[in-house]
Amino acid sequence: MCEAHPALTGILGEIYSSMSEVMARILGVYRMPQISFSAQHPMLSDKFQFPSFLRTYPADTLQPRAIAQLLLHFNWTWVGILSSNSDSRSLSSQKIRQEVIGNGGCVAFLEKIDDRYTRERLTRVADVIHQSSASVIVCNCYDMHLKPILEILQLRNVTTIVWVFSSALTINPHLFTRETWRLLNGSLVFTGYTGGIPHFTDFLYQLGPSSFPWDSLTKRFWEKAFGCQWEEENSTQIATGKELVPCTGEEDLKAVVPVLFQLNDLSISYHAYLAVYAYAYALHNMLFDRAKEDVFGIHSSIQTIEPWQVLHHLWDVHFKTEAGEDIYFDKNGDVPTVFDAMNIQIYPDDTTRLVKVGRYDSRESPGEEIILNIIDILWNQNYIKPPRSICSESCPVGYRRSARMGQPSCCFDCLPCSAGEIANETDITECWRCPEDQWPSESRNKCLPKVIEFLSYQDPLGAALAAAAIILSLVTVLILFVFCQFQDTPIVRANNRGLSYLLLCTLMLCFLCSLAFIGLPINLTCMVRQPAFGLIFTVSVSCILAKTVTVVIAFKAVNPRNQLRKWVGPKIPNLIVICSSLVQLAICTYWISSHPSFPEYNSRSESGKIIVECNDGLTILFYCMLGYMGFLAIISFIVAFLARTLPDSFNEAKFITFSMLVFVSVWLSFIPAYLSTQGKYMVAVEIFAILSSGAGLLFLIFLPKCYIILLWPEMNTKEHLVGKKYHTEIV
Repeated sequence: MCEAHPALTGILGEIYSSMSEVMARILGVYRMPQISFSAQHPMLSDKFQFPSFLRTYPADTLQPRAIAQLLLHFNWTWVGILSSNSDSRSLSSQKIRQEVIGNGGCVAFLEKIDDRYTRERLTRVADVIHQSSASVIVCNCYDMHLKPILEILQLRNVTTIVWVFSSALTINPHLFTRETWRLLNGSLVFTGYTGGIPHFTDFLYQLGPSSFPWDSLTKRFWEKAFGCQWEEENSTQIATGKELVPCTGEEDLKAVVPVLFQLNDLSISYHAYLAVYAYAYALHNMLFDRAKEDVFGIHSSIQTIEPWQVLHHLWDVHFKTEAGEDIYFDKNGDVPTVFDAMNIQIYPDDTTRLVKVGRYDSRESPGEEIILNIIDILWNQNYIKPPRSICSESCPVGYRRSARMGQPSCCFDCLPCSAGEIANETDITECWRCPEDQWPSESRNKCLPKVIEFLSYQDPLGAALAAAAIILSLVTVLILFVFCQFQDTPIVRANNRGLSYLLLCTLMLCFLCSLAFIGLPINLTCMVRQPAFGLIFTVSVSCILAKTVTVVIAFKAVNPRNQLRKWVGPKIPNLIVICSSLVQLAICTYWISSHPSFPEYNSRSESGKIIVECNDGLTILFYCMLGYMGFLAIISFIVAFLARTLPDSFNEAKFITFSMLVFVSVWLSFIPAYLSTQGKYMVAVEIFAILSSGAGLLFLIFLPKCYIILLWPEMNTKEHLVGKKYHTEIV
């Protein structure tokens, strides 16, 4: 249209969010469409405030998530954040922090920077960076704000940092010194997605003062590119004081290094290109729709286009670029969020390349938004492979995390799991307790079945005790056989022959009852073994007490005038045995009827084992049984001790004294030994006490008699038994 003032139907721009906001508030009143190709502030997506604002550059809404996904991809859980001192950068930096924490990471520090800050304030920020153990820093800042911090870090030789930049950074090597720029080698930068622009390179090579004579910037570019100067302008010469060749305008642009065109970062140019095409498609669709409705061409003139009509068609724009990318605006006027991940690569000859190494596409399924080609990444010269940036090393299996007081959750100590617990995964905060029938392995990474333990016949200890019990019982039978063979001899008839037989039988049963303690405990054996042992031993001790009383009465009643003569006979011994046994029988009967013992699987006493044992029910009854048995033994010991002055030819009271001394000693030592052991050894201690105390009674009382009966029969006479003095008195 060859008109001085053609109709305005749309605006491209502005680059900065702050300027775009001011424009959008005014243009929204008139529904004038505005497409920005660089503004990122999330506030501009609010269509209530900015109804006619659209943009082709991705909004900053999802960039924090993109950065957090990148950090998660490399398992960088301990990072620092630098933010420019502006509202938009501060807001997005807080969102980056939230995203990092949401992914299980931690932020070592979050500091604001600005080129207007004092040197002291910038030095403090540099101190925080220098002292931090984080190897990765997210820089959500502008290049002019980053420059002073890099200068301080360069002076302190801080070269091990890997930087991750947001799209707020403008990649401009000429802004930095050579040394500070090299600090950014290996950095990763998010930029708006850039595709190919057809014929753009050819257009650049056709630039020249003759093509754009009115553009002063073209002349400045020409001077910079070829080191020449236009004759009509000598400002550069005055400033530099150098002799420069004159510019002719015929210089060949193809000889210029491509970096001079900044072809590595065309994100803003590309999105301006998309904005122009969005307008073109909107106008095309609008005119095409009008043509279909107006077959006579009455209203098809472009002069009748209104801004609100263009805005209406912009919402419906949907086209593909030559690279196959879908371009459309959502309900907020934003295009799909797609970022390129770029890698700053600085080579030894100081040449710089910006290489695309991946992308973030919000349209992909969760967890697959970011795709990286790690092979193409050139890391900082201090790293051959991706660096590690963690506060604490992972806790291996068998260990759990223990938080450090006052530090983030990523900083922790690794402590081994407690007894009975395992950790079969790394980095867990709580160990898991094994089931009752299992226990942790040595490395505490899995549960193993516990060993079931009881005193069995296959166990060497159990087999030895069982053999000892059988041998002792056979020895008892042999002694009983000897006594039966020589039952009419004086030494057998002395002190109540029936008591000797009963004592030998009970001792044999004592030895055999110990077999009930060996083997897998079941209800029957648990219920009867302790009462049976207590009752049989009580009968044995009662027999010994009766024999001791019989000895005393026999030697005290030798005088015909002594009143004890009427007690001589079997009545007193039998009465002692019966009465003493009845008391123990009452205790055992009450024990079995009220609180019987039962088998129990004990998995708490010893790690790695399930001890099958008999629970004695009411333990006090067990000690009552032992106490009563001990009481009888002590009485027998005292009576036998007092009768030790009887005739020396064969003083059975002395042997009873020694036997009861052994008996009492065994059972007094049994109690602490029994209480200090557990499992099969507790049972073994009780069996040993039964066998040793029974063997003491058997050998100390009956072995001397068998010795005389079998080896010295001439001593088996009444005179030798009671002594000549007492024999004369009896006669």
